[in-house]
Amino acid sequence: MSRPIRRIALCLQYEGSAFCGWQRQPRDPSVQETLEAAIAALDPHRPVQTMAAGRTDSGVHAAGQVVHFDAAGPIPPQRWAKALNGRLPATIRVRAATEVPAQWHACYSARYRRYRYTIHNGRAPNLFLAPWSWHRYRLRLDERAMAAALDTLLGEHDFSAFQRSGSRRRHARTTLQEGSLERQGDLIVVELQASGFLYGMVRLVMGQLVDVGEGRLNVAAFQDRWSRRARAEVKEAAPPQGLCLLRVGYDAEIFPRAAWYDCQPRFQLESCDPPPDRGPSQATDVAMVPDADR
Repeated sequence: MSRPIRRIALCLQYEGSAFCGWQRQPRDPSVQETLEAAIAALDPHRPVQTMAAGRTDSGVHAAGQVVHFDAAGPIPPQRWAKALNGRLPATIRVRAATEVPAQWHACYSARYRRYRYTIHNGRAPNLFLAPWSWHRYRLRLDERAMAAALDTLLGEHDFSAFQRSGSRRRHARTTLQEGSLERQGDLIVVELQASGFLYGMVRLVMGQLVDVGEGRLNVAAFQDRWSRRARAEVKEAAPPQGLCLLRVGYDAEIFPRAAWYDCQPRFQLESCDPPPDRGPSQATDVAMVPDADR
């Protein structure tokens, strides 16, 4: 007797430093491989194939990744979260599980993806911030200039300048729906929401925004660079540990809001120790100053 097939959607968190990214790779451990092994142990009735809303890179974290798979076993949909958490490593947690229609797709049904990037712009290192942020300590970043540069990206554009090689996309057009930048003491938090992101896009954008914040690149030069699709001039990507896939949005919310919405806690520091402001002689129009910290 054949078993009914159910499509199960998961809201997934992972600490990305132990993985080569979401997607299965031949040699290195991936989130996909680890999750599929846990599913297969619980539901051996059919081959396991998971589909994710976004393919996060090596070292990138997720607070609200969304994944679907088809199951034929007797486990009720709402019990999958507890069952999987009993088999997954502590670096991966399933926040919620639910049944979705057979035609629903974690990637193709998504209306947006939202990422958060955290920069620690304090003078001294902080052990507790290091796994979740980019420590920039030589100069105090100009968050107003960075916010102005970020605003130029809003809307639908060709973002070829922010696409790493190896992408399988047919074109580089996408819509940046929202962008925000906020300083809280020594911490700068950037959030980007788009219909879809290019391969490596957020980390390349962040590298350029930091160049603006440190005076290596002015806002006009930043906008000119990406609008000309000058990929060869976008050389540095921000490191992965500051990046987190915050959430994925659909026409209808399929998970409880508490399990899905803004589940990456924000850090708060009571005291600040900012690096010095840049002097007038350090400001340049283009990114020409070498930096050993990259």
